[in-house]
Amino acid sequence: MKRFVAFALLLLLLGGLAYYFNTNQQRADDAPLVSTFSIVGYDVATGDLGIAVQSKFPNVRPIVPWAKAGVGAVATQSFAEIDYGVKGLELMENGATAPEALAILVRNDPNSEQRQVGMIDAHGNAAMWTGEACFAWAGGRVGQQEGAATEVGPDDGAVGAVVTGHGYTAQGNILVSEETVQAMAEAFESTDGELADRLMAALIAGGEAGGDQRGEQSAALLVVRQDAGYDGLDNFIDISVYDHETPIAELNRLYQLNNLYFTQSKPENMIPVTEDIAKEFQQIWQTRGFYDGPLDGVVDADFQSLLVDYMGWENYDLRIAPVQEVDLAAGETLMFDREVLADIRAVFEEGRWKPKQ
Repeated sequence: MKRFVAFALLLLLLGGLAYYFNTNQQRADDAPLVSTFSIVGYDVATGDLGIAVQSKFPNVRPIVPWAKAGVGAVATQSFAEIDYGVKGLELMENGATAPEALAILVRNDPNSEQRQVGMIDAHGNAAMWTGEACFAWAGGRVGQQEGAATEVGPDDGAVGAVVTGHGYTAQGNILVSEETVQAMAEAFESTDGELADRLMAALIAGGEAGGDQRGEQSAALLVVRQDAGYDGLDNFIDISVYDHETPIAELNRLYQLNNLYFTQSKPENMIPVTEDIAKEFQQIWQTRGFYDGPLDGVVDADFQSLLVDYMGWENYDLRIAPVQEVDLAAGETLMFDREVLADIRAVFEEGRWKPKQ
């Protein structure tokens, strides 16, 4: 009886292991071949974490980039395995560094040779994995606190190993050449501005350097910051291009719109509302059905109130405060954001509006 029970338990164990490996093999077979280049980065000044990615695969946003404010960011690609994003963030949230989390996931993935992953934690620790079975050219660059980025490619022995560093990791598979990731690393390191600016510059540079052998289809930019998004969302920037002939260019256009509508005005962009500018507003309002008064350019409380209402109508919500808070009765000058003014002019001149009903 003891031998029978032991034999039965052995069969169950073997069956369970067979199911586990068959299931994971099936998942690898079914996983999308996300031929992709991406960059994962961290900004020490703001704590921002984010990913910029382009792929010859539709709707890359829900597959490749994963991030959580105060925790980390992940790009999972090349027969993408979602667990690298989900479980990678869980491991980092529970105390693992990015290199530790990535090593654990690679060690427990029977198909790790097909994967490519970039990962960074909220302390800037970076790690990258490029499996030996990833389609060429496959590899990347991992930033370092001092010195040049570490190269990862088939000629330097770093493929098939977790490569560690700091600040960022740029990676790609099925690339025209390694110049794509080299250009991404150089652009990220040399570009000024916040993390999103540097990620976008890197993605644009990667595309111009050759990019994906199979072409372009979708792109995404995801940056997280605690409570910094609309109405307190952590997704500070979350932009996706589902399917487009030039997705990087389209992503950059959408990023500029995001900066217009979802960031606050900068003091250096504020200019006085002169009589000529006020007349211009009145003409636009009159044509569009917001105003039926004279085109006299008078900047008074009524003008200020209508300007605030108009900004809300046109979705410049985050730019309203500097206009609304001006005390005209106390002799203060009404100021307006020149970037918003340029957009209002373009929308009007190009006819991208409907008359107010």
